[in-house]
Amino acid sequence: MTINLSVIDFILISPAVALFLASLLPLSLKAFRPNRETQPTTVILWALVGLVASGGMAIANFGVSQTAFEKALVFDGLSSWSSILIVVSTAFGLLLAKESLATNTKQFSELVFLILNAAAGMMLVAWSNDLIMLFIGIEVMSLCLYLAVALSLEQRLAKEAAFKYFVLGSFASAIFLYGVAFIFGTSGNTFLLELSEVGSELISTNRLFLFGVVMVVVGLAFKVSIFPFHDWTPDVYQGSATPVTAFMAAGVKVAVFVSFLRVMATQILNGERAEDLIFALEWLTVLTMLAGNIAAILQSSVKRMLAYSSVAHSGYVLMGVLAAGVGEQGELGASGVLYYVLGYAVMTLGSFGVLSMFEKNEGTDLEVTDLKGLASRYPIAALCLSLLLLSLAGIPPTVGFFGKFFLFSAALKQGFFWVAVWGVLSSAISVYYYLRPIVYMYMAEGEPLQAPAGRQLSKIVVTVCAILVVVVGLISNPVYDAIRKSVAGMF
Repeated sequence: MTINLSVIDFILISPAVALFLASLLPLSLKAFRPNRETQPTTVILWALVGLVASGGMAIANFGVSQTAFEKALVFDGLSSWSSILIVVSTAFGLLLAKESLATNTKQFSELVFLILNAAAGMMLVAWSNDLIMLFIGIEVMSLCLYLAVALSLEQRLAKEAAFKYFVLGSFASAIFLYGVAFIFGTSGNTFLLELSEVGSELISTNRLFLFGVVMVVVGLAFKVSIFPFHDWTPDVYQGSATPVTAFMAAGVKVAVFVSFLRVMATQILNGERAEDLIFALEWLTVLTMLAGNIAAILQSSVKRMLAYSSVAHSGYVLMGVLAAGVGEQGELGASGVLYYVLGYAVMTLGSFGVLSMFEKNEGTDLEVTDLKGLASRYPIAALCLSLLLLSLAGIPPTVGFFGKFFLFSAALKQGFFWVAVWGVLSSAISVYYYLRPIVYMYMAEGEPLQAPAGRQLSKIVVTVCAILVVVVGLISNPVYDAIRKSVAGMF
């Protein structure tokens, strides 16, 4: 078998290559200096150089529409948008990590190495046109995250979270690979572009193919915390260092939901026997939104509240994925998904950034009541957190409002009326627990938190995110139109 590779293939994957090369530099410096840790500022600068190079190459790939490496990877508008989002999420996560006591340790070079390689794995996930390549990307991403979670100085919760994430993630990967085996056995290939030609027919005539698709969907559902595969999320988010949590919450959702869209673009849901699968996905969407929002109401820890909130947001995005896979207007669902994960990445990074600003040690777990009187001492931080929470709740004119509007509109146009209604109700439920911290910050008296000295990078990240949730919301139509043009060719 002859494998034909070209220079163009390597140019197209250059964003991931840049991240990998940048990850090696801090680790190599440490190895050549008898295991003495390099200055964190130097490590961050090397990482940012790699991220800038990666982002520039991703921008240069805009407008490209072709496959690479024997059709294993596909480069299109979806690839470019997701690559840029992953680069931004990684950069913001590393800036937070530089100032966190839980991450700025003697293993900081190792942590940066893991985060950059996890980002490279996320890119592979988003670019994959082959289910085997998708599995490899998921494993690269996941293995780096397992170790990054465990590297926190927090001894008990971090190690428990890493072990739980590893064990449950291994089961999910096994289920995913099991599904890929059934798909290959019944269709003869694992390339999504080829499956789009036969997928709708096979899912109607071959139960083993349907079983394989279900297993693949379950494997992906675990990675983005879809009910009932979400139990790991609050424990892992709470046990991880806050910067790692921020990076993981933003980057993983971007990459995996993009791969979800690629699977749905095969039109497998348009087969005659796909009705049961569609019905199951509808219920998973509704239950994910309800389970995440109801559980978040019960939380006193801000971190766990945001963790359950992320479960609910996965439900909203799954609604868009479902709309993308059914009917003739799939680009509406796909555009809504990409716009929403863009907004969600910014909202999540900013919210966890505020928590990182006020953590005095690796064992700090901020309660909602700790925010009492915060606006009196830190008015800018309180304003930024308020904007981010209002955006997460979907209050206009923020990016969160328009993101939900685009998702619900796509669901309605594709006929998922009852799912959209439950989405609106779930969003209304979420307003309670998003407004509660704002009430404590502005309307409750108490001894306000004291932020440790410095944390300038964290303040910059939080401020930029707060500005973006408003600005991107105000220019939502141009951004949405640009995204829609980028994904139109997929459907």
